Amino acid sequence: MDPMHSMEQLVEELNKYNYHYYTLDEPLVSDKEYDVLYDKLTALEVETGLVLPDSPTQRVGGELLKGFKPHRHLTPLWSLDKAQNEEHLQSWNNRVLKLVQDYNSKNPDAPLPAPAYVVELKFDGLTLNLTYTDGKLVQASTRGNGVVGEGILAQVKTIKSVPLTIPFKEGTIEVQGEGIMNLSVLAAHNESGADPLKNARNAAAGALRNLNPKVTAGRKLSAFFYNVGYGEEIQFDNHQEMMAFLKSNFFKVNPFIAYFDSFDQVMSQLHEIQEKRASLDYLIDGAVVKITDMRTREVLGYTDKFPRWAVAFKFEAEETTTVLQSVIWNVGRTGKITPLARVEPVELAGVTVQNCTLNNVGDIERKNLKFAIGSRVFIRRSNDVIPEILGKVTEDNDGAEIIYPEHCPACGFPLEQRGAHLFCNNRLDCKPQTVGRITHFASRDAMDIETFSDKTAEQLYDELAVREPADLYELDYDGLVKLERFGEKKANNLLAAIEESKGRDLAAFLFALGIPNTGKSTTKVLADHFGNLDGIMNATAEELTALPDIGGIVAESIVTFFADPFIQAGIVRMRTLGVEAKAPDKPLQVATDSYFSGKTVVLTGTLHQLTREEAAERLEALGAKVTGSVSKKTDLVIAGEKAGSKLTKARELGIQVIEDENELIRLLQNS
Repeated sequence: MDPMHSMEQLVEELNKYNYHYYTLDEPLVSDKEYDVLYDKLTALEVETGLVLPDSPTQRVGGELLKGFKPHRHLTPLWSLDKAQNEEHLQSWNNRVLKLVQDYNSKNPDAPLPAPAYVVELKFDGLTLNLTYTDGKLVQASTRGNGVVGEGILAQVKTIKSVPLTIPFKEGTIEVQGEGIMNLSVLAAHNESGADPLKNARNAAAGALRNLNPKVTAGRKLSAFFYNVGYGEEIQFDNHQEMMAFLKSNFFKVNPFIAYFDSFDQVMSQLHEIQEKRASLDYLIDGAVVKITDMRTREVLGYTDKFPRWAVAFKFEAEETTTVLQSVIWNVGRTGKITPLARVEPVELAGVTVQNCTLNNVGDIERKNLKFAIGSRVFIRRSNDVIPEILGKVTEDNDGAEIIYPEHCPACGFPLEQRGAHLFCNNRLDCKPQTVGRITHFASRDAMDIETFSDKTAEQLYDELAVREPADLYELDYDGLVKLERFGEKKANNLLAAIEESKGRDLAAFLFALGIPNTGKSTTKVLADHFGNLDGIMNATAEELTALPDIGGIVAESIVTFFADPFIQAGIVRMRTLGVEAKAPDKPLQVATDSYFSGKTVVLTGTLHQLTREEAAERLEALGAKVTGSVSKKTDLVIAGEKAGSKLTKARELGIQVIEDENELIRLLQNS
């Protein structure tokens, strides 16, 4: 195919993708796929020396939506040149150094300072341009094509992080930022069962470009601000001054901003941001590097499309599209049936993805995936977890149907739908459930039986008829040593580990039982309060709901669990065989006069200076009661990075929140 024809095809394809992405807010491909095509077109233009009139390389932004009044920006909103790797970034810096050197050689009496740099996050939302006159917000617009945008003042006013008035009253200024939806807000919205949103970027863009401001308000958007593009009566010497101005005028500035004199330090900071990316509560697709000195920016100037004094460093994509090939159904230890999607292999965030989670049948319906086999879907991977399917690229029912099973794929028992999930109620004779329960019972956070694994559980199920945790305590050497891959040493080690597990404390034993709707924090609350197994087994729902971290659903789960004759018989057997399940003899000596004394505390998000477990231990030693869920009984929430729905709920309830880990450490040390 000749280069001109290839360019025509690429221009047509990219312009179609631009229209769907910028105008309709319905992207057809991922950013990664778009960038590959864009780079191909750029290479062909360099090779041929020709640029087609409608090439996307010649313009910035997209077309205006009908229904919004156009707004002409007082100064252009420039796009940024992209560095796809460290070599490209180094090339950008070399150009900056050369331009500065050339200027200084010609202007020895007024040289530019050595370049200094600022590194900011590159948000994946919708660019906002706000106009303030005499301190009042008089207009807000999208970026549009960089010269003219869409007026969205009514929509932007619904964003609570946007100030309606500011202290600066000297004429007119334009401030640029990014409208975003926090990932925790997106998760809460989708959990509510309302209209499902595919991802946070689309949700923010769609809300801000919705003609009904009530829809925008319902999305609970946020915004970060990073630039003063125009000011009649204000001038800054450097980027630091501009950021100080934004903060002093009540604009929300992202805390991830760093200044450097060395370009090597810039590279290190970019690596650090990439490592922290998965812990953020909002989407970023890279970082922006800028020269801090404003006079240097003015001298370096602009190309036809980009400022020479800034560059965007793109990270590895966390989102892409692929084809959904099939769905299989897995059975968990609680009987829950979980769909797993097989997709056409695709590279994403540095790995080849072939499997994606679909959560449950309710998730399939909500995301319009019922007729999606063979269709192209959006997938996202973050924080090294199995990728999730976000939704279909198109809204059409253009794929084959995902058939929901009516019988358990493992044992053939009829399935029951409870809420959004399918369940197999054949608890006693369904192999995956039994193997899962035994594996959980022996896991590290439970009875901590060393050398035990899911393969061990499956082998014991198949060859020694182990059907419940109590059976583990009746295993003997003669039975184990005959098993394949079991020699004398392995058999003796396993028996010794099982024997040692008999002394695990009450909280560990309760967690090992796998009581529905309970986790480690809840079982610890039960053990600490009742102090013995019999008290817990005989507790009423009313007694349980009086405890922190236990609501009505959890209380009913606990009561129902211990009322089951099968469970009761298993516990009797284990106790007869030597399992102690006792609370520690001596209660933990705790402080009674510390800052945390008597407070019910919830830990959420990621801490960096100590683990959540270490933080919980220190808090409890200072008299706090650490629980796992936020309620009206909660006194304090400690929120690390990527604190999600628990932080949102704490704010809604007006509960005190500590978000600064250094402040937490100070309080722990001074209490």
